[in-house]
Amino acid sequence: MDKNQKALVVFSGGQDSTTCLFWALKQFTHVEAVTFEYGQRHHKEIEAARQITKELNVRHHVLDMSLLNQLAPSALTRTDQPIEEKEGELPSTFVPGRNLLFMSFAAVLAKQIGARHIITGVCETDFSGYPDCRDVFMKSLNVTINLSMEEDFVVHTPLMWLDKAQTWELADELQAFDYIKEHTLTCYNGLMGTGCGECPACRLRNKGMIEFLEKKGAKTT
Repeated sequence: MDKNQKALVVFSGGQDSTTCLFWALKQFTHVEAVTFEYGQRHHKEIEAARQITKELNVRHHVLDMSLLNQLAPSALTRTDQPIEEKEGELPSTFVPGRNLLFMSFAAVLAKQIGARHIITGVCETDFSGYPDCRDVFMKSLNVTINLSMEEDFVVHTPLMWLDKAQTWELADELQAFDYIKEHTLTCYNGLMGTGCGECPACRLRNKGMIEFLEKKGAKTT
């Protein structure tokens, strides 16, 4: 049995990472969260992460990753770049190297706080083609991080094979559906909850929620 029951959640304040935070609180005896400030399109993301961790009584670390903004311009780090999805291309919201850097720095922090488990909300089912959300990348990075620090970290990806409807279902199972629906920020335009309804993130989130609620309603009738 693993005696180290301390975990660190890579946390953005959005639907996926908040679901992972609730999941981690069920799985581990001590949970902390880390948010990266990299000049993302909306500082409200940081504010949402601070508020959620405060309400859930989770120790929250915010790390400065502003260098990423300089190195990897995208629609998530530049307000003058449009949010676009073109067939055969990565979305304009892709930030090259983001998860590579986030997970690496999360591991450094995990070592400092004595946490063996690192949780992230990446997903290969509804991932917009982002290469750094793939299962093979996460498994490879887990090995690399362990080799680099001579540690035995375990990277958990509880949403890896779930689509958005199933992610909402998991939130419901964790008794966190209403909280996540109302208090998280997924919208690329910086609107809380169900967001603007128009950007790719909102469309994906809301489509999944409708599918889950329809499925749940069918089961209860």
